[in-house]
Amino acid sequence: MSKPKARIDVTDEQIEAAIALAKLREPYRPKAVAAVYRKKEDVIAIKLATGVELAIPRKLLQGLEHATPEQVGEVEILGPGSSLHWESLDVDHYVPSLIEGVFGNRRWMSELGKLGGKARTEAKARAARKNGRKGGRPPKKTAA
Repeated sequence: MSKPKARIDVTDEQIEAAIALAKLREPYRPKAVAAVYRKKEDVIAIKLATGVELAIPRKLLQGLEHATPEQVGEVEILGPGSSLHWESLDVDHYVPSLIEGVFGNRRWMSELGKLGGKARTEAKARAARKNGRKGGRPPKKTAA
């Protein structure tokens, strides 16, 4: 036997208030008005309605990492500027998520994070040596 679905009563006044609030916030909603692939820089450049431009390296975007320049250049804006779409690749990215630095699903973002942790730079080596001179990482205390 299935559970009965919960019923939520909404008044006309509540609906009208929600619509009014959405209209008030509309000019500030992040929406793409243009999107292009800049091959020389290997970035997807997204121009927002506010005039802000966001450039994201292609290799960071899930689904575009192995795409050809021609495929990446076929970017379209869908909906009211809320989504980028690549038809030939069957790839979509949500503009507000891109603004927040989310370039793919949880597993994709985890792999990007791991790559950052593997980076070997002179600055990272200096920091590790400095930490080593202080005795390194303190040992974990175990409960007795």
